[in-house]
Amino acid sequence: MIVNIWISLLEALIGFAAGIAVGGGLVAFLTLLGVIPRLIQLSKSDAFIKSYIASVIIGSLFGIYMSFADITWNQPVVLLIMWGLFHGVFNGMLAAALTEVLNVFPILSKRIRMEDKLLWFFMAIVFGKVAGSLFQWLIFVK
Repeated sequence: MIVNIWISLLEALIGFAAGIAVGGGLVAFLTLLGVIPRLIQLSKSDAFIKSYIASVIIGSLFGIYMSFADITWNQPVVLLIMWGLFHGVFNGMLAAALTEVLNVFPILSKRIRMEDKLLWFFMAIVFGKVAGSLFQWLIFVK
């Protein structure tokens, strides 16, 4: 009984940490790289700023809902391939943009007042990714 509570607390802590990491990456992508302002500038659509903001918020909330809801859609394979392609392009661009702007982590460490712990921050991310990958491939895919 107590072990289950500790396991649930550990899962909640890991989920919270993962959410902070992913949320930080999304915020860094949108703010530090200036994706939305650049998109507005290139498309010359200053009049639609509120629509851009609403799209980001609604898209994020819809994505969160779909991640946690147990909903299945029966779609044709062609649509699923296109959907997967869009996801792959977005994730690839996000990863490339964040690696291009490596000052995200120093800025984050300054904001949370942990400049002296930056090495530990990097090591936590590396070991977390390694542990998560090993867990994924050894437990779930096995």
